[in-house]
Parts: sequence; C-alpha cells; structure tokens
Amino acid sequence: MFIEIAYGILGLALVALVIYLIFFLSKIGKVVDETQVTIKTLTSDVNVTLHHTNELLAKVNVLTEDLNQKVATIDPLFTAVADLSVSVSDLNDQARQISKKAVVAGKKTIKTSVGLKAARMAMKLFK
Repeated sequence: MFIEIAYGILGLALVALVIYLIFFLSKIGKVVDETQVTIKTLTSDVNVTLHHTNELLAKVNVLTEDLNQKVATIDPLFTAVADLSVSVSDLNDQARQISKKAVVAGKKTIKTSVGLKAARMAMKLFK
C-alpha cells in the first residue's frame, strides 16, 4: 500500500513538473519571439544607419576632393607671396646699404665743402 501511495505521489509530482515545464517553455517561446522581432528591428535600423553612413562618407569624399583642388589652386599664391617677401627683404637690405653709403658720402661732402670754403677764404685773403 505504501508503494502505491509513493507511486501516486511520484505521478502527481511528474504531472506538476510537466505542467511547470509547459508554462516555462511557453514563456521561453515568447522571449524567443520577442528576441526575433528585436533582431529584425535592429537589422533594419543597422541597414538604414549603414546606408546613411555610406552617403555621408561619399559626401565627405567629394568635399575633401574639392578642398584639395582649391588648396592646389591657392598654393602658387602662397609661393608667390613667399617669393615677394624674400624680394622685399632683399630690397630692404639694399636700401639700408645705400643709405649707409649716402651717410658716408654726405659726411665726405660736408668735409669737402668745408675744405672748399676754407680754400676760398684763404684765396680771398691772399689776393
């Protein structure tokens, strides 16, 4: 009789376990379904994002190429400005040298004119 009761309790436990597993598996099925929907949504969103990213990269490449062309157009201008600044610097050096020579020549002219005046005065005295 105890064995029959034990078998009965074991049978009820198995039935309860099967019912619990049925509910558990149905919940897992719902989670799997929601996961599939989420994965589909994410896949769609990622595809849209990738498409927009590709468009953005294409625009950036076009802008970079345009910028490179414009910089190449401006490069000769900067080269000319650099050459001009060297020329102006050389011109300033030459102007300084000429002004130094003019100062020296002016001093000599003053000395010469003083000497000439002295000689004229001396000639007037000896006349």
